[in-house]
Amino acid sequence: MLASGNWSSHPMSFILLGIPGLESSHFWIAFPFCVMYVVAVAGNIIILHVIRTDHTLHQPMYLFLAMLALTDLVLSSSTQPKMLAILWFHAHEIEYHACLIQVFFIHAFSSVESGVLMAMALDRYVAICFPLRHSSILTTSVVIKLGSVVMVRGLLWVSPFCFMISRMPFCPNKVIPQSYCEHMALLKLVCADTRVNRGYGLFVAFSVVGFDIIVIGISYVKILKAVLQLPSDEARLKAFGTCASHVCVILAFYIPALFTFLTHRFGHQVPQVVHIMFANVYLLVPPMLNPIIYGVRTKEIRDRVIRGCCGKEP
Repeated sequence: MLASGNWSSHPMSFILLGIPGLESSHFWIAFPFCVMYVVAVAGNIIILHVIRTDHTLHQPMYLFLAMLALTDLVLSSSTQPKMLAILWFHAHEIEYHACLIQVFFIHAFSSVESGVLMAMALDRYVAICFPLRHSSILTTSVVIKLGSVVMVRGLLWVSPFCFMISRMPFCPNKVIPQSYCEHMALLKLVCADTRVNRGYGLFVAFSVVGFDIIVIGISYVKILKAVLQLPSDEARLKAFGTCASHVCVILAFYIPALFTFLTHRFGHQVPQVVHIMFANVYLLVPPMLNPIIYGVRTKEIRDRVIRGCCGKEP
């Protein structure tokens, strides 16, 4: 049903298919997704609680980690409840404005997550290459300002997505062959020239993710050079260990994200089920892995969680 009864208006709602090709398995596929979502929510809430309550963790590395945890909560919660409703209860319909809101949150907070990962790479660079000046360079004020810039960048760069697509005519087909609303998926339902939208999408991708990846790459090249110049094997191993968790988080986020982005535009030969599964992985696995990786690899957080579980005061 269309808002004004003709093809040129936006539809009242869209139909999300879930995971096309695996409809008969939707009920069972939902269980691992539900477990991962629960782990993501619980893990990131624990990270936020530990950092908030332990004042010794009010340092740049942990403040950035808190930003990452908050971003992961928003990113995973913007898609997973609806996805589970589709897989378990066949709730395939999503209202038009709810779909646009989902597009906004997915793309805005994906941009924010990329920016936070870049900021964390800069923090590791300063901590390893300028250890004596780390606290004077990355003050709490600087950390907050950097986090604010990353947030504003995500909101401002992504807002035109929703504005432009909300003013475009849609075709009668309102079926989205995946489990959430996404910018490129919506553009395929538009009955108009979408070159400006696609061009802007590429601009945002390359200006945001491209810039962040370049900064992360340069930071880690400099970190590697500095680590290799450390005098002892023990110092080198400690430095590598500090960076290893961050590298794992970066790879877990960017690999599926880039695969999904490139497949939407150029991967017409990629099986649809593979594309859809990667699209779901990109929004769920990093939020699940991040608190696990940092909880295990970061001694201060690990010890604080263990003390909390054992009922001991720090």
